Amino acid sequence: MAAHLTNGRVNLNILREAARKELREFLDKCAGSKAIVWDEYLTGPFGLIAQYSLLKEHEVEKMFTLKGGRLPPADVKNIIFFVRPRLELMDIIAENVFSDKSNSRDYHILFVPRRSMLCEQRLKEQGVLGSFTNIDEYILDLIPYDGDLLSMESEGAFRECYLENDQTTLYHTAKGLMTLQALYGTIPQIYGKGDCARHVANMMLRMKREFAGSQNQILPVFDTLLLLDRNVDLLTPLATQLTYEGLIDETYGITNGYVKLPPEKFAQKKQGEGSKDLPTEPKKLQLNSAEELYAEIRDKNFNAVGAALSKKAKIISAAFEERHNAKTVGEIKQFVSQLPHMQAARSSLANHTSIAELIKDLTTSEAFFDNLTVEQEFMTGVDTDKVNTYIEDCICQKDPLIKVLRLMCMQSVCNNGLKQKVLDFYKREILQTYGYEHMLTLNNLEKTGLLKLQTNSRNNYPTIRKTLKLWMEDANEQTPNDISYVYSGYAPLSVRLTQVLARPGWRSIEEVLKMLPGPHFEERQQLPAGLHKKRQQGENRTTLVFFLGGVTYAEITALRFLSQMEDSGMEYIIATTKLINGKSWITSLMDHPETQIP
Repeated sequence: MAAHLTNGRVNLNILREAARKELREFLDKCAGSKAIVWDEYLTGPFGLIAQYSLLKEHEVEKMFTLKGGRLPPADVKNIIFFVRPRLELMDIIAENVFSDKSNSRDYHILFVPRRSMLCEQRLKEQGVLGSFTNIDEYILDLIPYDGDLLSMESEGAFRECYLENDQTTLYHTAKGLMTLQALYGTIPQIYGKGDCARHVANMMLRMKREFAGSQNQILPVFDTLLLLDRNVDLLTPLATQLTYEGLIDETYGITNGYVKLPPEKFAQKKQGEGSKDLPTEPKKLQLNSAEELYAEIRDKNFNAVGAALSKKAKIISAAFEERHNAKTVGEIKQFVSQLPHMQAARSSLANHTSIAELIKDLTTSEAFFDNLTVEQEFMTGVDTDKVNTYIEDCICQKDPLIKVLRLMCMQSVCNNGLKQKVLDFYKREILQTYGYEHMLTLNNLEKTGLLKLQTNSRNNYPTIRKTLKLWMEDANEQTPNDISYVYSGYAPLSVRLTQVLARPGWRSIEEVLKMLPGPHFEERQQLPAGLHKKRQQGENRTTLVFFLGGVTYAEITALRFLSQMEDSGMEYIIATTKLINGKSWITSLMDHPETQIP
């Protein structure tokens, strides 16, 4: 049982159990011993649904990573390929099947999250389609990451939607939301902002009409669904996140709830031994609210983490001191029973103290401070219309290209585009310094609106900033009273829109909504008779906020903060196509011609 999924307002373990049940049913279709050949990208998301123990119960004896050439030896009756529907993976599967000399085996393919006619056609061309006993799909749309967080982990979602005009991800979003409604009841109110949001809502309403006869009789768990396009707020992911969780992601990258950290910081010297050889494997830690200390500090501004850790250290050492007071057998027994929990707390504290030290080295560096200063100048509208000397210096020093692109896009977004001569200057400098192959990347940034030419001299950003109070001077980082603490002054635009929708409502900001891209709308879904909620006095409403194109950990934290506010009257569950940060987001839009698969 994944306890951390059941602690929130909505029991997300129901969704995980439904996914596990389908997986079991598929495995049981392939009778006898099995080996799974994994598309490597899928192992992370699957790990959140089912551990190896579940697979073992269903006769999975071996697991391999999908790669060219021969399959490793395995004395099993079934070989099951778990893959995304990608043509290049079909060629590898064909190679595996051809080079396998065993005739007594059954082959199966499980496509995640959908079957693909193109892929089956490719297998046919390769002459191996007939070798497969079962070709099936496993619809893994929304994966529960934590008690209030779901992600589709669709790595190309933003690129597909805003660059390639491919609506596959949106279709899967709509399907995922239908699955969610089948388990948690129809969501009576849908609000949305942006073109993709409109598409998803339209598809959902169409699917609902198609299934009109099979309405479920479940009391709705969610009161409202808010669909938000990522391109309504291009600014937030470009900014450096300043929460503990956000900075871990910015620095090391959190993938499927795990982070890999430099091993030397976690080397334990045993007493009586000299300094041992330092470990070379990265330290892999799982990060979610199942860990008590992490749940307590992940949403704090990093400047408040040190004090929280030292307070925790005092509590833990006081608890260990208690052993001296244990006199009677009963007291000693009581102390011993608490020991495992205390030791886990102590090891958790040691880990997070090490992580915090690693991050502190970064945040106290001059480079970090200079970068943050420029970000904050852009956000507050200082000198956004001319060539920025800091960006110019970064290019001259050949700083990482991603850092330069993030700042340049941020300047463009905060200035509603750059003047022709500013844009041309940046582009020329980048291409001369980093290479002309980045022309494609600059094109992609322009197509998605992250980088653009200022066509009319009017800049809407200051109006949006003032109306929505996007910049708060003197944000309180220690005991926050506003969401702006997650960026030490900047309140994420996406979350402000969510906050205003709850109270006083979007009618109060019609002008600003018109300045942001895409339509805004409201839809109501008819509930089956007798399923209207009778709300208790003071009972909070529940909103599912779905970010189409990705969400950052700092935005998730800001929504958690709104859920915890005494007078908000609203609790938020967050869903997204992908968990992103500025680095992974810009990387997804980069074109590396040398590594492109033909």
